[in-house]
Amino acid sequence: MRALICLLWLGVCLFAQVKRPVEEFPTNRGVVKITLIRHASLMIEGAGQVIHVDPTGQGNYEGLPQADLILITHSHGDHMDPKLVARLKKPATVILGPEVVAKAIPETTVIAAGGTRTVGQWQVEVVPAYNLKRERAPGRPFHPKGEGVGFVLSCGGKRFYVAGDTEGIPEMKALKNIDVAFLPINQPYTMLPEEAAEAVRAFQPKVVYPYHYRGTDLTVFEKALAGAKTETRLRDWYY
Repeated sequence: MRALICLLWLGVCLFAQVKRPVEEFPTNRGVVKITLIRHASLMIEGAGQVIHVDPTGQGNYEGLPQADLILITHSHGDHMDPKLVARLKKPATVILGPEVVAKAIPETTVIAAGGTRTVGQWQVEVVPAYNLKRERAPGRPFHPKGEGVGFVLSCGGKRFYVAGDTEGIPEMKALKNIDVAFLPINQPYTMLPEEAAEAVRAFQPKVVYPYHYRGTDLTVFEKALAGAKTETRLRDWYY
């Protein structure tokens, strides 16, 4: 009986792995594969390295490889899980995050907007992520300026933007030459679909994926980008 239960559990885990959406992008250094894990968590594989972005226990990490690089945008529970980070890291793993993350994960190398790091064949640019107007209470933004960050990752001539939790800030709209963008769309914490579409039309990534969208009608975002140069890809992050 115990053996049967173990086999059934293994089957469930394998089935869950197969269902994870995976996107592939050709670069000058081979294919970059991006696995969409859940909500705001994803894994990037390319140029011989594994990068986990905002790993949390909400996602299914069974069977996924450990990281060479872990990027964390801020300390909220849907973006950071110290126990999972400990499981995903190897002795030489580099962990990058803002100061609020380092308070929970001491191994974190503290970074701030405007900084850059090179890890293997990947260059990481740290960009701002914050609320312009949405607040928990007067004077208390959900994501204060300077506390969280986003990332632009470059490898093999391609640039991938992971926005973190942010509104359509001027720094986002000023980005250049973004091939693939992941933008948060949900209320009250980040952007309305129409606001995200306005930002996309400003910085014109080649491909955009809405993420962090739980409960949001993404067809509004898609319709707002009708006729734009950017390809909109809607994927199920809550499978």
